[in-house]
Amino acid sequence: MPKKANELQATGRRKTAVARVRVAPGVGKRTVNGMPIENYFKTLPLRSMVEQPLHATESANRFDVIVSVTGGGLAGQAGAVRHGIARALVQADETLKPALKSGGFLTRDARMKERKKPGQPGARKRFQFSKR
Repeated sequence: MPKKANELQATGRRKTAVARVRVAPGVGKRTVNGMPIENYFKTLPLRSMVEQPLHATESANRFDVIVSVTGGGLAGQAGAVRHGIARALVQADETLKPALKSGGFLTRDARMKERKKPGQPGARKRFQFSKR
């Protein structure tokens, strides 16, 4: 992704998804992995999750957002994009930080899938105990 002079870059993470976000002054165009956001995040809850930082700062039509996201599933990717957009908006305008901070958009959600332990069928599940 070549960077232009007035673009700001930020990275967002959630679960195993990583989003590289570029924010530039514009009219509100949003693309994710080269396609419009409506085509990539097909469900309304995921789209609204991605746009939360823009609506919280009332800058939905002030910036164009270009995202490259990899890893994880769609929900994790949406969370990563949201985190990256919030971090890029703070770079663009420091006065937006209190609104984004109070909404919890700048905090990286550190919850990850727990690993499977040896001798067990899953992370927490145990094989059935047999006394005899």
